[in-house]
Amino acid sequence: MNTSFIGKRQAGFLALLFLMVPGVASAQELDTGDTAWMITATVLVLLMTIPGLSLFYAGMVRSKNVLSVLMQCFAITGLMTVIWVIWGYTMAFDTTGMEAGVLNINSIVGGFGNVFMSGITVDSLSGTIPESVFATFQMTFAIITPALIVGAFAERMKFSTMLVFMAAWVTICYVPMVHMVWAGDGGLMWDWGVIDFAGGTVVHINAGIAGLVAAIMLGKRRGYPTTAMPPHNLTYTIIGAALLWVGWFGFNAGSAVSAGGSAGMAMLVTQIATATAAISWMAIEWITHGKPSVLGIASGAVAGLVAITPASGSVGPQGALFIGIAAGIGCFYAATTLKRAMGYDDSLDVFGVHAIGGIIGAVLTGVFTAETFGGTGLENGIASQLGIQIKGVVFTIIYTGTLSAIILKVLDMTMGLRVSEDEEQEGLDLSCHDERGYVL
Repeated sequence: MNTSFIGKRQAGFLALLFLMVPGVASAQELDTGDTAWMITATVLVLLMTIPGLSLFYAGMVRSKNVLSVLMQCFAITGLMTVIWVIWGYTMAFDTTGMEAGVLNINSIVGGFGNVFMSGITVDSLSGTIPESVFATFQMTFAIITPALIVGAFAERMKFSTMLVFMAAWVTICYVPMVHMVWAGDGGLMWDWGVIDFAGGTVVHINAGIAGLVAAIMLGKRRGYPTTAMPPHNLTYTIIGAALLWVGWFGFNAGSAVSAGGSAGMAMLVTQIATATAAISWMAIEWITHGKPSVLGIASGAVAGLVAITPASGSVGPQGALFIGIAAGIGCFYAATTLKRAMGYDDSLDVFGVHAIGGIIGAVLTGVFTAETFGGTGLENGIASQLGIQIKGVVFTIIYTGTLSAIILKVLDMTMGLRVSEDEEQEGLDLSCHDERGYVL
C-alpha cells in the first residue's frame, strides 16, 4: 500500500490526505488546474537549488572556491535524484504497517513497496494530481535540503567525502524525518500533532543542525577568524537570494498540493514574512553596525523564508508579520553575536539562518495558528500546541545532531573529512576540480 499526503492536518490545520492502493481506482479525479500549478511549483523549487542556492553560496566564498560550491550543489542535485528514485521516495511515503497511535518501525521510516518507483504509472494519482508530479515535487525538497548543509563546511571538505556524507545523511536523517512528520496517521511526529506545513523541522532545522555538527567536526578554516574572508562576489549572492525568494513560492504554496485557498494564503504569508524579515535584519544591522549591507538584507530575506515555512499553511497575515520580525532579528544575532561567542566556523551561516530560523518559525507556529491572530485555529489552545512544537524541535535537534555526528565520525575514520592544508590554501577549485572560476 502506498500513501501520498498533502499538507498537515493537526490542530485545526487544513488537512488533505489521499490514499492510493495500486490496482484500485482513486476516489479523486485528475484536476488539470491543480496539476498545472504543481508542475510549476516543482520547477520553482528546483530553481531554488540550481541556480538559486548555488549562486547565493558561491558569491559568499572566496574566489578560489567559487566553482567548488557550484559543483557541490550541482552534484547533489544529480545524486539526490538517483537516491530518491531508488529508495528515497518509498522510504518517505510508503505507509505499509502504519496505524494511528501505534508506535513501530513504520512510524519512523516507510517500507520498500515503491523501490525504483515501482507502481508509479501514467495513470497513478496522488489526490488530484499525477503521482509522478507529487514524487518529483518531493524530490526537489530532497535535493535542496542536503544542499543547504554545503554552506556550513564550505571551503574545506573533500568532494568525495561530501558525496558519501550526503548520500548517507539523506537516507538516515532526511527521509525518516519526512516520514515521521508528513506520512500521515502512524507517523511519529504526525501523531504528536506537530504542525509543519512545508519543512521547518524536516528541511531547515534538520539541515541547520547537521551543518553545525559538520562545521564543528571539520574544524575552522585555515586562518579563521583572524584572517579576513569576505564574500568575493555579492552580486552573485543577491541574485541567488532573489531566485530563492521567487522559488520559495513553489516551496510553500506548492505544499498545499492544490491550486486553492490554502496555496493562495501560503503565498501571501510567505511574501509578508520574507519582506518583513529582510527589513528587520537591515534595520537591526543599521543600528548595530552603522550601515545596512547587501549581504545582510539578503540573509534577512532567507531567514524570513525559512521561518514562515512551517507556518505557511496555518497562519494569517498578522502572524506572518510577527514571524518575519522575529526571524530577522533572531537570525541576525545568531549569525553574529552567537557565532562569535561560541567560536564555531559555520562558513555561510547555515546554523544561524536555517536552524535558528526554523526553530523560530516552528515554535511561533504554535502561537500564530490560533484564530485570535488570524490563523486557521488550534483545537487545544496555544499552550498545548507550543508544547508539541517545542517537543518536535527538540526531537529533531537530538535525532539529526546525533546521527549526523556518527556519520561524520565514520567517514573521518575511513575517508577523511578535510582537504590538506596545501589544498585548502590553493583553493578547492584547483585542488579538487583542476579548474578556475575566473581566468585573468
